[in-house]
Amino acid sequence: MSSNTRMQVAAVVSFYMCAALVVSTVQEFSISRQRAGILCHYLRNKAVLNNAPDLPLLFLLFQLLIAVVLLHASALVTKRIDLPKLEVETAKKLVPVVAVNIIGLVFNTLCLRDVEASFFQIARGLNLPLTILISSLVTKSTPSQRIIGTAAIVTLGFLLGVTPSSSLPTTATPSLLSLFYGVCSSLFIAIHAVLIKTSLPYCNNSAIQLAYWTNLGSAVMVLPFVFFHGETIILQNLLSDSKWNPNVFLWGTLVTGVFGFLLCVAGLLSIKVTSPVTHMFSSAARSVLQTLLGVWIFSDVLTVNRATSIMVILAGTM
Repeated sequence: MSSNTRMQVAAVVSFYMCAALVVSTVQEFSISRQRAGILCHYLRNKAVLNNAPDLPLLFLLFQLLIAVVLLHASALVTKRIDLPKLEVETAKKLVPVVAVNIIGLVFNTLCLRDVEASFFQIARGLNLPLTILISSLVTKSTPSQRIIGTAAIVTLGFLLGVTPSSSLPTTATPSLLSLFYGVCSSLFIAIHAVLIKTSLPYCNNSAIQLAYWTNLGSAVMVLPFVFFHGETIILQNLLSDSKWNPNVFLWGTLVTGVFGFLLCVAGLLSIKVTSPVTHMFSSAARSVLQTLLGVWIFSDVLTVNRATSIMVILAGTM
């Protein structure tokens, strides 16, 4: 690998990790209704959210639409942003990657809503092992012993993290449903990472064009479920409630939408210049930093099991 290629990979991975850290931190903030002045004191228990826990799909829809708007705005500013032509044949070819993307995002949002920030990354700790497994199945290749060992260590870290702990308060104990959300999120994110590599040729090998298709297609797919779930009515009821402060939710949605857009592009670039498995290595390492931020900013509970889990997962990715 040339020095220029190494620099490109390092730059893309760094960009991805920075964008991801901001998105996860602000997402935790935006799903709650507490005021900005008491940021460090709320969200101690993500399972007992008091504001907007019933708007996960609407929250996700807003983020996707913001990303689409930003892509159009960027295309107006510079010709280097080349948006794709909306052709039916291309859309059909991209249905698998778009569908898997939105399913993974939904499970990811539900998991984030129901668990603490420090446990969120543990609940999704199977990202790397599942990506290795799916990538091997798709490419019909056998991973090296080193890669298999890495997957085993990360899986051990996940199991340590989800093991019940007597020192954990009842209110901070994740439910089986939240663990299910986390595992499903890991599975679909892993499948999506593999599909990205095969979908890029349909978009002229352009990460920007694939990002546009992914965000626009995901928004179209999730829109009906926003209405089926009754989230528009729930939002109207919240807006008429004088006790509910919409500013945190609205501003949080805007900020996470902007950085979510950056994260989407960074993730696609990361997979494009490296591989799905390499991308998940940087994702797993970034997750440890997010966990530490969750403990520091949101005063989350960090038990010995969780701390050990984080260290094992980090060791497995190094």
